[in-house]
Amino acid sequence: MAEIIYHGSENIIEFPEYGKGALHNDYGRGFYCTGSFELAKEWACKNNADGFANKYEIETANLKVINLNTPEFHILNWLALLAQNRTYWQNGSIAQEAKQYLKEEFMPDVSGADIIIGYRADDSYFSFAQDFVSGVISLEKLSAAMHLGELGEQVVLVSRTAFERVKFLGAEKAPAEIYYPKKAGRDLNARRRYRQSREGGGSAAGEIYILDILREGIKNNDPRLF
Repeated sequence: MAEIIYHGSENIIEFPEYGKGALHNDYGRGFYCTGSFELAKEWACKNNADGFANKYEIETANLKVINLNTPEFHILNWLALLAQNRTYWQNGSIAQEAKQYLKEEFMPDVSGADIIIGYRADDSYFSFAQDFVSGVISLEKLSAAMHLGELGEQVVLVSRTAFERVKFLGAEKAPAEIYYPKKAGRDLNARRRYRQSREGGGSAAGEIYILDILREGIKNNDPRLF
């Protein structure tokens, strides 16, 4: 089955290259795309410079696609990958212990994956994740916060086979004067709504914090996580 995906960049990329890209992105090295044309344009202008929304077709039949937003996974699986791949985190004994526990207990098996689908940890989203890992917010509040910026999903090509299935369909210019303010506004709105939710009241009974997970030794199959 053929899917249409987009990659936002300051450059036109006709031939995505396997093995290129930053190692410390959310899901490691890969080609980061989205199913949203508009979001690709915003990401293309992340440095307040004109960019391009590159459009591709990819044949996904017989590819191993791991979608972290399906019911078999939960948000701690996403966080475990983030803890593994992102290098900058807030300091503190709780955060360090939490990151280690996340990696040990909640790391999803993405071995052999051709494509990984999941949240995109933009600046605001990553700050929400750090608040949870530091014990500031509950798991429930983190789950709610992950939808505030309306970033949708990112589609990450990680295997050589996936790269071989990509066909370039063209690129459309993304003017920074239009799309950088949209990206900045999306991030600002997510932070504002998050701040309002934190200031709006205390924790509800039964909410789970990282300290609860550590003290109780909560495991990956705990029904409270789903």
